[in-house]
Amino acid sequence: MAQATLPPWIQPLQQRDPEFVNGYMAQRERIMKDGAIPAKYKHLMTMIVDALQSHPEGVTNIANRARGAGASEAEIQEAVEVAYLFGGTPALVTAMNAFRS
Repeated sequence: MAQATLPPWIQPLQQRDPEFVNGYMAQRERIMKDGAIPAKYKHLMTMIVDALQSHPEGVTNIANRARGAGASEAEIQEAVEVAYLFGGTPALVTAMNAFRS
């Protein structure tokens, strides 16, 4: 598995079905790496989706992954604004978690 630390939401499944978790993590790693779309943009897209889906912790974690992949604060801010445009105030409230450490 390419990622050393499993996301907290999938950890309970690790003991129940490690083969599934390993397969999921390998596919996630393959999809989220640089390709035709740079990884930082993929992370910003998933951050917007988490804001629209009202997952505040996910927004925080994904924003930090985007930063780690080279996203600037200006890019994160614009992604927050895109979340607001398509999700309204509830998405904006959730998207503000992008600025938590």
